[in-house]
Amino acid sequence: MYENAADFTLTFRRLSAAPADEKADADVRGLFANPGAYDIWAARWRSRLAVDKREPNARTVAMRAVNPAFIPRNHRVEQALDAAIECGDFSPFADLLTVLSRPYEDQASFAEYANPPQRGERVFRTFCGT
Repeated sequence: MYENAADFTLTFRRLSAAPADEKADADVRGLFANPGAYDIWAARWRSRLAVDKREPNARTVAMRAVNPAFIPRNHRVEQALDAAIECGDFSPFADLLTVLSRPYEDQASFAEYANPPQRGERVFRTFCGT
């Protein structure tokens, strides 16, 4: 994943759908700078799945239970902090708290919170509040 600039969280979350639906591979594959690297790995993974007798839907449920859809991404935290400090607007914080209170559930109204930062949103310095 690192070598192909694939987001760790999104890769595993999207991979969770693949045992039950091979068409979901396209969603994971699209995260890789070199999709062929995913294809090679996925072929080995599917061979391993064939040996494990767990039902595909059960595997999907198990994978989704340990691979969150949402994590506290630094750029979202910084946006919430900036809005609160600079504008007295706590709604971005409330939204972040709402989405992160159920990280393993798909929340269509907060889908953008699953995305990694765009180039201009990357946070390179963070500060610990403890």
